[in-house]
Amino acid sequence: MTKTLKQFFIKSFVLLLLIHFGYFLYGYFQFEGIRNIDIYTEFYRFKFYDDVSISHFFISGLFLFFFLIFLVRNHSKQQYSFVMLFKVGSLLLLVSFLSFSFFISYSFGLNAKLKTELPETNFNKDKTLLNVLNPFLYNYTSYSSEKLFNPVNILYPKPYPVKEEIDSTKISDDNYITESKYYSIDTLKMLTAEYTKIARRINPLLDSLVVYKEVFTQRIITKKTTKDSIEIVYRGMEVNPRYDEDICVFLENNSLFKAIDEVSIDKQKYKSAVKRYKLIYKYKQDSLLNNFKKLDTLLKKYNIETHIVPKQLTADVYYYKEHNNEPLNAIRNNFDRKALTEKFTTLDKLFYEPNYLHPSIIAIFFGVIITVWLLLFLIYILFNLKRKVQKS
Repeated sequence: MTKTLKQFFIKSFVLLLLIHFGYFLYGYFQFEGIRNIDIYTEFYRFKFYDDVSISHFFISGLFLFFFLIFLVRNHSKQQYSFVMLFKVGSLLLLVSFLSFSFFISYSFGLNAKLKTELPETNFNKDKTLLNVLNPFLYNYTSYSSEKLFNPVNILYPKPYPVKEEIDSTKISDDNYITESKYYSIDTLKMLTAEYTKIARRINPLLDSLVVYKEVFTQRIITKKTTKDSIEIVYRGMEVNPRYDEDICVFLENNSLFKAIDEVSIDKQKYKSAVKRYKLIYKYKQDSLLNNFKKLDTLLKKYNIETHIVPKQLTADVYYYKEHNNEPLNAIRNNFDRKALTEKFTTLDKLFYEPNYLHPSIIAIFFGVIITVWLLLFLIYILFNLKRKVQKS
């Protein structure tokens, strides 16, 4: 490959990169803000009818037209070996790709502006707030759901979490009385060698007391050996959540509104449960009020329709905390739950699953690139052959 041909390709790539940078800036300044993001928001796909696609079509066409003219006019007089032909073909393929991918740089610009307006740190702080306050934000009918709100979901304070055991007593052929009992879950961790020594000493004693050995065995929930250590999870003391003054319905749900990426789900649930418990039982009422004020600001930030009044919601939480057995049907926490869920689902996809090349146009996109590449390559070869024949 001659020096002039190398310089020609370098200049062409510089020009293409400048055009890509222009589309990146165009996408950056065209971003409409997180307030306008909804479930249909996606990174740009070539749509054939808007300003990005139309300008893309003309700019790509003009570039390739002049590129081809200068290529065959000034750089098609050389002898070419297979290696040289392969190099030129590879560069032409790269030119074809860069010529038809300006809209991808436009999407990168949109993504850059999104993360400028909503840095990941701030996004995670908003998720953390929603995770802590999530049990206060259900529709009032959800609080009667035994799947969503039940003692097994309590993660804090000690001795929670608990394990439920259902005892069924038959009183007639068709009738049973079922009673739920709750036991704390305790964990014993030690080196396997130490556990073996202790077991050797205790087992003979337990063997002589068959009833106690059976009871002890039944209390074991799981036994897991990892390398040189053993972990035994077993049933502890009996707990009565319904009569526990430090437990209310809002602690009986440990689900997250939206998990933070790359952080243990169990760790997030536990931290949220601890913070939630402290807001209700340990901190002053102003702390919960301030969190609801932050929630109100968050909903407005994401353009979510809301009727939440922080003072009213705080009063309702404390009312139902003190009246735990009263049906929860008047909590004033009305806002557009569906819109908020869709907003965060979409933002999660934009942050962690960015789709710069929409599946619906992948086949067309690469089909056009290969077609244009073959056309450029064939024209280049034909002009080289023609010049070679004329020269001979």
